[in-house]
Amino acid sequence: MAVKALLGRLGDIDIRLLRVFRAVVECGGISAAELELNIGRSTISRHIKDLEQRLGITLCLRGRAGFSLTVEGRQIYEATLRLLASMDDFRSEVNDLYAKLTGTLSIALFDKTVTNPNSAISKSIQLFDDIAPDVQLEIYVEPINEIESGVMEGRFQLGIIPIHRPSNSLRYFNLFKEQMYLYCGREHPFFNRVEKQINIDEVLNSKYTGMGYHSPNMEIGKQLGLKRHTTAYDQEAVAHLVMSGRYIGYLPEHYTRSFEEQGLMRAIKTEKFQYQCQFSGIIRKSPKPSRLTNTFVSAMVSAHERHGRQAP
Repeated sequence: MAVKALLGRLGDIDIRLLRVFRAVVECGGISAAELELNIGRSTISRHIKDLEQRLGITLCLRGRAGFSLTVEGRQIYEATLRLLASMDDFRSEVNDLYAKLTGTLSIALFDKTVTNPNSAISKSIQLFDDIAPDVQLEIYVEPINEIESGVMEGRFQLGIIPIHRPSNSLRYFNLFKEQMYLYCGREHPFFNRVEKQINIDEVLNSKYTGMGYHSPNMEIGKQLGLKRHTTAYDQEAVAHLVMSGRYIGYLPEHYTRSFEEQGLMRAIKTEKFQYQCQFSGIIRKSPKPSRLTNTFVSAMVSAHERHGRQAP
């Protein structure tokens, strides 16, 4: 069935139905969305059916087999995220005229930053809340590529990532660094051997787990000649693979400290197989960031500058 054109006649009811649809998708189904939306299943189901009729397409499949999006439903969901993000940007622009910071700010972080002693993200949030206590924050933890695309598309107003390939569409604000080492688990053959007994060729021929998206991890692995045998999509997955005793992999020094203290893993060949990541905040260049976004950027930069001066 052909999709009905909404452009030029998108009304309040359409926006309301799209917000319900977004909540259903993000909750994983109609039943799960009841608590989020605070309305009954029958009402949610009717709203989804109304939206499908207005669009002229089937958005999702629901029944005994569970909830799933159709191909068209996935496209509408992604378009909905962009539309609602643009509306939030517009609302922030209007609020700027009245010098009152309200609305929602969506921020996406790369994983495992909270234990980094160089990070002052929590302090950034504290400073921002002092300035804009009425703003609602949405904090996501996503892979690098999702953060970058999300900021470019307006789904996130700000991201914090390790820099790997700068984009002309984004502005960058250097924040803190992260030390990375190559680790093995307690049951790995390298674990009980001293550094000089571990041959570099042995390391290069070992089973290596690397990230499955473009990142400093992927770049360094290629430069050093490490051959990826398994693929991970966050650092906790890498930690599980390393602790299996079958794989080696890169992890942040601050994240592995407790594992090392428990004797569960150790760094290997630290002179050659190590690197540092520069973490930066990112915002899109166009359209112009809202006053809300710029306020958080200022708080974030200020917090990290203070933290850097206080570091020993």
